[in-house]
Amino acid sequence: MVTPEPVVGFDLGVTLEEARAERVLRLRLADLDSCLRGLVSVAVAFSGGADSAFLLAAAVRSLGTERVVAVTAVSSSLPVAELDAAQAYARELGVRHLTPPTYEMERDGYRANAGDRCYFCKAELVDVLSPLAAELGLAAVVTGTNADDARAGFRPGIRAASERGTVTPLLDAGLTKAQIRLVSRRWGLTTWNKPAAACLSSRIAYGIEVSPTRLARVESAEVALRTLLAERGLEMRDLRVRDLGDRASVELDAALVETIFGSHELGAAVVDAVTGCGFPAAAVDPAGFRSGSMNELLAAPERFR
Repeated sequence: MVTPEPVVGFDLGVTLEEARAERVLRLRLADLDSCLRGLVSVAVAFSGGADSAFLLAAAVRSLGTERVVAVTAVSSSLPVAELDAAQAYARELGVRHLTPPTYEMERDGYRANAGDRCYFCKAELVDVLSPLAAELGLAAVVTGTNADDARAGFRPGIRAASERGTVTPLLDAGLTKAQIRLVSRRWGLTTWNKPAAACLSSRIAYGIEVSPTRLARVESAEVALRTLLAERGLEMRDLRVRDLGDRASVELDAALVETIFGSHELGAAVVDAVTGCGFPAAAVDPAGFRSGSMNELLAAPERFR
């Protein structure tokens, strides 16, 4: 059951705009609950990120643990730390958690890594999850696509999932990323402020073939950097090591970028950590972390040559 949100009364500390936002949120949560109840039973495509974690918790509230199964696809594009976190979260909710392998690397379109790579990845995911859900007697496969995702423009993965009949309860209810984080915090979900954690393949520049070796060195480099920065007592939220083929581009929080550029020794240590994982060269991107920066390649590929 979805826990009702408190009704906003005539509190002088609450603005009219805040009261309206709260009302919209309550209505959208009610729509989400209605959608999930209407599905009766679901397999949740659970990546471990904030959106799918929230959807999983909402499904358990609406349907109970016996009619919900979390499914995390395991392949070379999933960081080990993400799988560990997903397993721990599912245990906390008391929900059954399955980890079937997926074989997107066997799809030519995925390995080719053109701008539509995510289409082939999502196609593989749903092609694995759908028969699994049917075997378990679950009525639908649901994904954590939210209302912001649908407005983000180029999202071939969403198209692939839609073509295969998946349901998007968060999108259908109109829930945004900010609302998902807000309610996750109210519900006490540990993922409420979890940074975005796209798959490892998203770190490889379009046009460069995806391979297990490239994915492994990206993951190793990110682990090495997190360890290095933690040892230096430097706080970090977002980190990406982008594989540009002949070199790596390191994206970090803006404050960390300033710190690194202000210390020759630290900058050298960062580069050494990345090149030590197999990259021929590396540099810290002065623009800092930004989600989906690889899409900039589609608009201005000459910038990265």
